[in-house]
Amino acid sequence: MLGLTALTPGATPLEALRRIALLLERSRAGTYRVQAFRSAADLIARMPSDELASRVESGTLEDLPGIGASTAAVVTEAAHGELPAYLSSLQEKHSGFLAPGGEDLYAVLRGDLHSHSDWSDGGSSIQEMVLAAVEFGQDWMALTDHSPRLKVARGLSAERLTQQIGVVDAINSALGERFRLLRGIEVDILDDGSLDQDPSLLERLDIVTASVHSKLRMARGAMTTRMLAAVRNPRVNVLGHATGRLVEGSRGTRPQSEFDAVTVFGECAANNVAVEINSRPERCDPPDDLIRVALDAGCLFAIDSDAHAPGQLDMKAYGAERATRLGVPVDRIVTTWSADRVVEWAAER
Repeated sequence: MLGLTALTPGATPLEALRRIALLLERSRAGTYRVQAFRSAADLIARMPSDELASRVESGTLEDLPGIGASTAAVVTEAAHGELPAYLSSLQEKHSGFLAPGGEDLYAVLRGDLHSHSDWSDGGSSIQEMVLAAVEFGQDWMALTDHSPRLKVARGLSAERLTQQIGVVDAINSALGERFRLLRGIEVDILDDGSLDQDPSLLERLDIVTASVHSKLRMARGAMTTRMLAAVRNPRVNVLGHATGRLVEGSRGTRPQSEFDAVTVFGECAANNVAVEINSRPERCDPPDDLIRVALDAGCLFAIDSDAHAPGQLDMKAYGAERATRLGVPVDRIVTTWSADRVVEWAAER
């Protein structure tokens, strides 16, 4: 796996459980399967080592709520110094690159400007997302949980975003120079093009990714006006999943929003706003023809995962394949830049 080193015999039970969950997420397995291993990992992480050893030897792991036959087998095999059979099988089945054709570009991607944690609608903690990003070989990542009006996604109020900024700063202090977590948000573009968060709070962030989540079938002219207002806002750095379309997945399909792409992407270029290449397979947004429009307009691009779980961070491979196939120049992809360069670029607005 490009960017992910396979585990070998000697991995701890916690490492084995986490890696299984990561591989299941990466392969788009069902949430229930993933959660079984994440829940078991959380339980094992809190368990004193002597209790774990005792339960492994006595065969009583399954007496614990949240530990089933599969997770108990993984813990037992790892505790005995073996590579768990289930983990070995997953590593063998899912060792290939996700999107052949984008390997070279993926190898130079250094960060991600769109990721979610369990502070909004993500499935894992900020710390778990950071740990996975490190495992995938990233240098940095922006945490971009949702803004308040997206209640279905537990969007962050001003108070909660303020708290999260403090958490991000504490994580960076602990990490030192090994990895950098950028303070960010995926802010809703409201009907009039304004942004769904206190402007003074947006000023405290490193990155603002702005996206439309409501009234996606708005008339073409009104949607164009709405998007133009957002990209002209000096706090916006990235235009997220521009059309809002869904092409597959559990949520069904959804047609793309209609807007004047030549005008909107021209304004993105004029205002130094990057157009996101959203790598989630169910979004694949913007479609190829609109990426070509953005290319012709001279836009910058951000290849982002829009990850809602740690294993989904690797989905940037799909975006790398599309960007390679469509001829997007590497120097116009901001997620190939260093964290310092990204923060400087964002601050220029």
